[in-house]
Amino acid sequence: MLDYTNGEGLTIAHMREAHERIKPYINRTPVLQSAYLNDLTGADLYFKCENFQEAGAFKVRGACNAVFGLSDEAAEKGVCTHSSGNHALSLSYAAGRRGVPCNVVMPRTAPQAKKDAVKRYGGIITECEPSTTSREAVFAEVQAATGGEFVHPYNDPRVIAGQATCSAELLEQTDGLDCVVAPIGGGGMISGTCLTLSNLAPDVQIYAAEPEQADDAYRSFKAGHIIADDAPVTIADGLKVPLKENTWHFVSQFVTDIHTASEQEIIDAMKITWKYLRIVMEPSCAVPLATILKNPDVFKGKRVGVVVTGGNVDLDKLPWLNT
Repeated sequence: MLDYTNGEGLTIAHMREAHERIKPYINRTPVLQSAYLNDLTGADLYFKCENFQEAGAFKVRGACNAVFGLSDEAAEKGVCTHSSGNHALSLSYAAGRRGVPCNVVMPRTAPQAKKDAVKRYGGIITECEPSTTSREAVFAEVQAATGGEFVHPYNDPRVIAGQATCSAELLEQTDGLDCVVAPIGGGGMISGTCLTLSNLAPDVQIYAAEPEQADDAYRSFKAGHIIADDAPVTIADGLKVPLKENTWHFVSQFVTDIHTASEQEIIDAMKITWKYLRIVMEPSCAVPLATILKNPDVFKGKRVGVVVTGGNVDLDKLPWLNT
């Protein structure tokens, strides 16, 4: 097995090893198009639908790579993490498939749909306040009590290598992409995208999409160093966490630019995607389309891969019902 000590040491061989390891536990998700959305944006958009994973999110890729890469001895005490939702439920799914315990720390404000999914997959939830500080403090207590293997939601080379398999599939499913756009919070998906594309398709540009109200990655990118917000408030609950050293390595070297979208722009993009692509996606996943609509000159006439990162949303709390 390859060494997963740090993000800087990751190679395309790590992605390939991860893909072989996780194939029995993930779906090869479809790539969809919409003539309406192509006309609206002036671009050819190819939506990689990770909301069709069994756990409803791309994070099952990294979680499965981490869980099934553990030795039998390490796996005995199970795994643990902190997460706003999709990593928590994905790690619970992976742990359940291997038959080991999973403890997760989640903000009390996390969507109920995500909490329900964690419990459905057998995960044990400990709630915390909706801030990075609270998450990490409560998690330290949980890990000390359980002794489980910590699988960070994004600042973990095993997780990044797993997420990298998504764009590898996208390259196989589409021809001649000019760029790929994905949401950015902590940067796990973007880092995996950078790992794959920089090796297999270095001419394809990589754009990250972020909420204006949680734009620490954008500010970090412009400043040239990590800027971390503790408790941003945005409808895109999956994008509230800051970059860390392993993800910053990829973002700082391989991302072309980071664009931001307002809360209303995110809601509008989510609504039209539900309507015209006819799939369920959560607010965090609508941020890429929102930034494409906001920056038409950047994407017009191009073939654009768009990563739909997840579809775990509270159907009773759809954002446009309150606007």
